[in-house]
This record gives sequence, structure tokens and C-alpha cells, in this order.
Amino acid sequence: MRPLKLQMTAFGPYAGVETIDFDRLGANGLYLITGDTGAGKTTIFDAIIFALYGEASGQNRDPAMLKSKYADKYAAPGVELTFAYNGKNYTVKRIMDHTRQKLRGGGDTTAPAEAELHLPDGRIVKKEKEINIKITEILGVNREQFCQIALIAQ
Repeated sequence: MRPLKLQMTAFGPYAGVETIDFDRLGANGLYLITGDTGAGKTTIFDAIIFALYGEASGQNRDPAMLKSKYADKYAAPGVELTFAYNGKNYTVKRIMDHTRQKLRGGGDTTAPAEAELHLPDGRIVKKEKEINIKITEILGVNREQFCQIALIAQ
């Protein structure tokens, strides 16, 4: 699996929209994400894992903790990841539960989580459970296995 583009919205320390264009780094080799403590390395891993599997990269972090505390109250926190695997491109988008204004009357309500997986043949999978199964099927590894392969302990 090669990440091509990662977009994070109201995610981790990022209040707005941040985009990483991995495709600019080339098609060959490995990516090394390095930086000082607190620079946001884990946020990038969390965003990739959340996009793929709907969970954070660490066992001790709940996905709800990934919403930026700096974002607008009504921001829809989520990620969108486009990746290549076996010569085909896939896009997965996940938005967490979040607060939004009610459509009628005053006050707030909770907007439910949303997820979409765009497959190379044009089909779109929209059920979270089906997306999780399909991602595991595509990559051939589940979340725990992916973390063991793709992440090196800090």
C-alpha cells in the first residue's frame, strides 16, 4: 500500500484542513516521517490508520480523542486517504460523530459518523463494517498487522 494523498480536517492538532501529498515524494522507496517531539508524527499515523480501519494507531486512544480541540465547534472531523495498491487507486473517507446545529429549531445535535470507500471500478461502499472488511481484504492485513508492518515504535 502506498499512500498518495492524505487530507485531515479538524483532526488532532489541526483546526482546519491539512493535506499531505505523498505522491510528490515519488513512487519508489520508503517514507520516513521524522521530527521533534510534538511535531505531529503520530497524528499522521493516526489519520492513516483511522482512514483505513476507523481506529487510532495506538490501543490507548479512542477515535473520539482525535477531534481537534482547536477546531470550530461544528467542524466535521475526519480524514480522506487516497492510496495505491496492486496498481489500483482507492479513496477512503471517514468523518467522526460530531456536533452540528439542528436543521429545525434551535440548539445542537450529534451528526453520526460517515464512511465511504471508493473502489477502482467506480463502486462506493458506505457501510463502516463493510468498509473495514473490504480494506482488510484489499490489503491482506487487519489493523493490528498493519500497525506492526507500517509503524516503528517511537
